[in-house]
Amino acid sequence: MHLIPEFIAPTQHTDPAQALAQVQRIYQQQIGHLRSAMQGFVAGRTPHAPVRAFYPFVRIQTSTVARAATPLAYGFVEGPGRYETTLTRPDLFSDYYLEQFHLLRRSHGVELEVGTSQHPIPIHFSFAEHDHVEGTLSPERRMLMRDLFDLPDLAAMDDGIANGTHQHRPGEAQPLSLFTAPRVDYSLHRLRHYTGTQPEWFQNFVLFTNYQFYIDEFVRLGHAEMAKPDSEYTAFIEPGNVVTRRAGLAAEPGDELGAPPPRLPQMPAYHLVRPDRSGITMVNIGVGPANAKTITDHIAVLRPHAWLMLGHCAGLRNSQQLGDYVLAHAYVREDHVLDEDLPLWVPIPALAEIQVALEQAVADVTQMPQDQLKRIMRTGTVASTDNRNWELLPDNLPQRRFSQSRAVALDMESATIAANGFRFRVPYGTLLCVSDKPLHGEIKLPGMANHFYRERVDQHLRIGMRAIAILRAGGVQRLHSRKLRSFAEVAFQ
Repeated sequence: MHLIPEFIAPTQHTDPAQALAQVQRIYQQQIGHLRSAMQGFVAGRTPHAPVRAFYPFVRIQTSTVARAATPLAYGFVEGPGRYETTLTRPDLFSDYYLEQFHLLRRSHGVELEVGTSQHPIPIHFSFAEHDHVEGTLSPERRMLMRDLFDLPDLAAMDDGIANGTHQHRPGEAQPLSLFTAPRVDYSLHRLRHYTGTQPEWFQNFVLFTNYQFYIDEFVRLGHAEMAKPDSEYTAFIEPGNVVTRRAGLAAEPGDELGAPPPRLPQMPAYHLVRPDRSGITMVNIGVGPANAKTITDHIAVLRPHAWLMLGHCAGLRNSQQLGDYVLAHAYVREDHVLDEDLPLWVPIPALAEIQVALEQAVADVTQMPQDQLKRIMRTGTVASTDNRNWELLPDNLPQRRFSQSRAVALDMESATIAANGFRFRVPYGTLLCVSDKPLHGEIKLPGMANHFYRERVDQHLRIGMRAIAILRAGGVQRLHSRKLRSFAEVAFQ
C-alpha cells in the first residue's frame, strides 16, 4: 500500500485555460506531496509505507476523421480514437500547453479531459531548483530512499514515439505528444547538468557552435545589448544562472542566486532573453557528434522553433578559400550516433524557410549583392564524420566517398544536429565557415588560425543572429513544416 495524495477525479473542459488550470492544480498537489515526504525523510522521519505521486494527463476522444481546416502542420489528430499524454512542469510549459489545447479544440471541437495518470513521478524529478538532498543523506538512508520513493524508470522515457517505432497496444490511448512527462523531466535535469543554466532561460531559437571563439563574441554582444535601454532583449544569462538585466530594468527575485561556476560545464549555454521566449540561446557543444546528439536530445523537449549550426569545417574543393561560407543543403551521415534511432536510408531534407533566411542573412551582413554571393558562399552537401583524423585512414576511402557524394565541406556535428532536428520535428539549418583545406595542403596553423578567427567569427555570428531575426519576423508558424511530420503524427507541436 502506498501513501498517495487525495485522488482528483478527471474533469472535462471546453475552455483551454480551465484545462490548464486543472493540470496545474493536479501537478502542484502531487509534487507537494512528494516534496513534503522527502523533506521529512531528510529530517530523519521514515514514512511507514512507500510514497508515490502521479503526473497529470490530458486526453481527447474523437469519433470522426472530420476536422477544421488549418494551415498548420500540427494541432490535430489523424482520425478517430482516444489520444492522451502525461504532462509535467506546467509552470514552464504553460504557454505551450495552452496553445496545444486551443488548437485541439479548434481542430476537433472535443472536450479536453484532464486527470491524474497512473504514471509515477520519480522523486528526483520533484526536487526544487536548488534542492540537493541526496548529498545530505547517509549511504544507508540513500539506499532506503530507493525502497520508499519511485526512481526514474528508463522504460518510460524511450524515444519510440519520436522514432516512429512506438507500438500501439489494443485498448491503449494513442500519443498526443512526442515526449512523455518522465522523458521531459529527464531532459530538463540533463540540461541543467550539461549547460549550467536552468531550462527556464532557454529561448525558442538556438545557435550551436563548436568553438569557444563564437561564445566569447556572443557574450560581448550580449553585454552590449544589456547596455542599451531600448534593446529588444531584456536579460542576458550566463552559466551559473548569472543574470544581467537590460539597462533600466530592476533585478527580479532569484537573480541573486546566480553565481559563476568554478569551472564551465561540458556544454555551456548563454541566453539573450526576450519576454516572449523568442530570443537566442547559444550553446558551445564542443567537438564531435556524441555531444551534438546529447544536447539536441535534451533541448528538443523544449520544442524550439529552430536550431542552427554555426561552426567551422574543412573545405573539400580547391576553389574554396579560407573564410568562405558553406550553406548545407544535404548531409552525408558518417557520424553513426543516430544510426539506431534514424536509419541511414532516411533522407534529411533542406528546409526552404531556413535556407532562404540564412542566404539572406549572409547578404545582409556582408552587404554583398545576391548575384555575387557565390564568391563567398557555396551551397552544397556537408559530410559529418566521427573520425577527427579521417585524413590518416589508408587507401583514401573517405576521400572517395566524399567525392562520390559531391560533398563540399566536412565537419563532425552538422549532420547530427540536422538529423536530430528531423527526428524531433525541430526546424534546422547549417552555415559553416571554411577554416582549413586538408586535401589541398592548407591545414590549421597557429598564426593563420588567429588571423582567421579575428576576421570571420564576428561576421559569422552576426549572420546567424540575423537569420534568426528574419525567421522570427516571418512568423514561426511557417517554420514547422509538414515535411517533418510522419503519416500518423502526434498533435502537439
